[in-house]
Amino acid sequence: MSYRTERRALQAAIALACLVPIGGGVAGVVAGPEGFSQVPAGVSFDSHFRYLSGLLLAVGVTFAAVIPRIERATVSVRLLGSLVICGGLARLVSLLLEGRPSTGMTFALVMELVVTPLLCLWQNRIARLESSRLR
Repeated sequence: MSYRTERRALQAAIALACLVPIGGGVAGVVAGPEGFSQVPAGVSFDSHFRYLSGLLLAVGVTFAAVIPRIERATVSVRLLGSLVICGGLARLVSLLLEGRPSTGMTFALVMELVVTPLLCLWQNRIARLESSRLR
């Protein structure tokens, strides 16, 4: 696969993947925790949930913002990836302590601990290829 083709494929993969945090973030901000569970939430939990949903939305939007210059966004992709992976590890703690969550939360866990690290590694490859092309 040529550099340009692989770069475009990475851009498309990140564009598709960032729809998950953007969609989840918007849904969490708009619907609150009761949009994900039928258990009523208290005011403080609702506030915290919507705050974290806003952070999730910001991560997705920031990932989307680096797509045009993905080959030069290594620092941003690593930072964003680290945030997502840390969140996934926290979700993994919940799985180990409390049991398997809903299908949607399990999907999020896979995105956080499998897809995101792979996208970070792929971006690093593209960055290295770009660097060697410029020499």
